Amino acid sequence: MYGSYSGRRRVRVRVAAVGAVGAALLLAGCSSSGGDGGGGTSPDPVKQQPKGSDPYWVNPEGNAAKQAAALAKKGEDEKAGLIRKIAEQPAAEWIGPENAEAQAKGYTEAAEKADRDALLVLYNIPHRDCGQFSKGGAADGNAYRAWVDQVAKGIGDRPATVILEPDALLHLVDGCTPDEFHEERYDLLKGAVERLKEQPKAKVYLDAGNAGWKSPDSLFEPLQRAGIAKADGFSVNVSNFQTTRVSKDFGRKLSAKVGNKPFVIDTSRNGNGPYTGGDPEENWCNPPGRALGEKPTTKTGDELVDAFLWIKRPGESDGDCKGGPKAGEWYEEYALELARNAK
Repeated sequence: MYGSYSGRRRVRVRVAAVGAVGAALLLAGCSSSGGDGGGGTSPDPVKQQPKGSDPYWVNPEGNAAKQAAALAKKGEDEKAGLIRKIAEQPAAEWIGPENAEAQAKGYTEAAEKADRDALLVLYNIPHRDCGQFSKGGAADGNAYRAWVDQVAKGIGDRPATVILEPDALLHLVDGCTPDEFHEERYDLLKGAVERLKEQPKAKVYLDAGNAGWKSPDSLFEPLQRAGIAKADGFSVNVSNFQTTRVSKDFGRKLSAKVGNKPFVIDTSRNGNGPYTGGDPEENWCNPPGRALGEKPTTKTGDELVDAFLWIKRPGESDGDCKGGPKAGEWYEEYALELARNAK
């Protein structure tokens, strides 16, 4: 029902429980290696981007990196090169519900070892996604608070940028989340901001929907109630396809209503803008003809836009629609199309 408004559903990213030592070892001997992306049976390892323009960690063991290496090993050099367009850019790590402290510690330690910042997404709010593809979340408010505390402990004093609860506010405003859960959700989001900001190098951005959904006037008060005053800013266009230009305009209007807070834009799949064909109830789900957007960077040319980020991991399915696998699983055909269409 809500695809025509928000233009998206959240992707459940299946994150395995990662021990701190094991995750830190992901970078051992390979994270800063060079190479421009070869083919054949000896593909070059994925490297980090220049820190001055893109300070976020590239996971050399991510789905895209593994897929690119597998394709190169089979001699499918053209496909491997396309997937490397995804693998070589930093994408967010979505913290799963189990062993959250170990996950957060592992990712942030690995990022710190590579002299980069971790980019994390917290997506575990109770009654998440209104029972749709990514339904679930913490069992109740106390479970959520404990989970956030684990994440914060895992981050410790290491640099981390946290995108907090995509869609959580949007689904309060659009009527998707039942009224009886509203007050608790505001309290949980505000508490999460405050807890995460106790970590000295953590930046927190509350999610604020996307430009395809109504107007900033519907979201500024919910942002205020959810603790935007103590957050570093807000995020827009997570897992969506709205263009960067339109997202900037939406973000500026919303920023003006919440104390000129800066924002970040998810540009992972917005290179060709939103899909307008087919059933409007499903045009958000693995839409055809989309493209990778601007590469992640903090050099945005706009003082209100802190960064262009790949928050939704390109190449991972939105759900079992249009031939795709379950939400969060790698979808090679779709990944190749995103890369081929990139400008």
